[in-house]
Amino acid sequence: MSFLEKIFASLEKSGDNVVLQEFRSGEVVPLTARQLLAHVQVARAYLRRLRLKKGDRCALLAHNSMQWVAMDLAVMAEDLTVVPLYARQAPAELVAMMKDCWPSVIACGEQSLADAIVEAWPEAPPHFCFENVFTAGRGPVENPALTVAEEDVATIIYTSGTSGEAKGVMLNAGNIGHMLGCTSGRLDQLMKRRPGQDAVFHYLPLCFAGSWIMMLTCLLRGSKLTLNTDLGKIATEMRLAAPDYFLNVPALLERMRKAVDEQLWKTGGFPLKVYTKAKGAWVRRQEGKSRAGDGLWLGLANRLVFPTIRKRMIGGKLRALICGSAPLSVETQLFFMMLGIPVLQVYGLTETTAICTMDDPDARVIPGRAGPAIAGVEMKIAENAEIVVRGPNIFPGYWNRPEETAKVLRDGWFHTGDQGEVDANGNWKIVGRIKNLIILGSGHNIAPEPIEDKILQELPGASQVVVVGNGRGYLAVLVTGKVSSEKTQAALDHVNPGLPHYKQVRAFHLVEEPFTIESGLLTANGKLKRDLIAERFRDEIGAIYEVSKNQAATTV
Repeated sequence: MSFLEKIFASLEKSGDNVVLQEFRSGEVVPLTARQLLAHVQVARAYLRRLRLKKGDRCALLAHNSMQWVAMDLAVMAEDLTVVPLYARQAPAELVAMMKDCWPSVIACGEQSLADAIVEAWPEAPPHFCFENVFTAGRGPVENPALTVAEEDVATIIYTSGTSGEAKGVMLNAGNIGHMLGCTSGRLDQLMKRRPGQDAVFHYLPLCFAGSWIMMLTCLLRGSKLTLNTDLGKIATEMRLAAPDYFLNVPALLERMRKAVDEQLWKTGGFPLKVYTKAKGAWVRRQEGKSRAGDGLWLGLANRLVFPTIRKRMIGGKLRALICGSAPLSVETQLFFMMLGIPVLQVYGLTETTAICTMDDPDARVIPGRAGPAIAGVEMKIAENAEIVVRGPNIFPGYWNRPEETAKVLRDGWFHTGDQGEVDANGNWKIVGRIKNLIILGSGHNIAPEPIEDKILQELPGASQVVVVGNGRGYLAVLVTGKVSSEKTQAALDHVNPGLPHYKQVRAFHLVEEPFTIESGLLTANGKLKRDLIAERFRDEIGAIYEVSKNQAATTV
């Protein structure tokens, strides 16, 4: 039975249970499993009238919504290949992806998205909007049986393109089915196989691989999935959804941590950085405080402070936060653990059907690591500390790019491009990207990500820190956001003593405006476009190395 057949069977079984809901104008709009199946049937009938054939691509360009989910399922059920696209991405980038895979039709969530594509690409394939499908008043027709085979390409998801042109990752039904078995099994462990529905909150774009796998997992499990459709209301809707768990990226957890810290300092100045054991985790002690004092404070906080924080932040029944897309700082993971909220990390790439490793809820979670390899997946360290992976989760190749595919799929192993290390218990830690390595004039190879993370921890007002220095004599950084030279230098003075001499940052340049997706310096999922940043700030970086290493940098 294919993954799609299993999902449809689960929805049939769920019947009148609400499986999707979203907020509109402050009101909850629910959708039962039976209603979702009816929406899928209507969408399948619409697609069939377009006379598309097996394997044709259907681009899906829309913001998160229940209709997005219905259309996604309908496209796959019709033996078509869905190409999910990020609605906030620049039209020129979206057009480049569509010209690469050339969809037969474009499904748009709203007319403005269709207009933007047509303006940027007058020769674009035909398009339709959701309202033509779900509100046109046309009833469904009888749907044929599902015929999706394991080797059928169900989706093409484009990579973020951090260092070049985005590539279309083909994922087949076998990849997806294996992954859904793994994710569902882990969530069974987390929820202890209790009866009833899981409550899940979801704010990440459904077009991203990890986000999409979470959505499909929820449908397979019959969970109640609450979709956020307004990023400005995440905090409010998160509390109203009262989730058991939900998927995150590090950026949101960092913001949540900073917000709690700021509020606590305003209302009483509680020291939240302590080197004491709380809820099974060792956390950093605030300098100058005694260990005895830490224990007393934590005892009071566990009874009086932390429960209130947990309830106000996320709701009363949260079992865990799940975090992926990038390494989460140890400080932030320990912070949530101190509050009594486990953070389970996930590591993977689009090419690995989103996941390679997952923290085991029944095992001891190691802060800073992303857990062991999932069932059926092998991982090892190759040359240059690169992580290589093989298993049923590995994609068959990039769309229409055999040479690019051959570069990463060698001798049965997928070469991730990530540097990592693994402990004696099989728990993996991601060090950085090989292509991001900075090679100093001295020949030292340096992964910038761990250094950037350390500096960001000491600079709460900073938005991004970017280490530079290829071919130079020492490292420097670009720091974005509203931070002063004095605070930046103080952060470096705090971080540098803990680093080897060749990893110490000797100079900096401040950039007032943060890098954004709109400026072209971040990918669609918020990762740094390092090559473009280096080019955009070539003169500023050059100036850093023309002045004394101790001279303060200027602000733009």
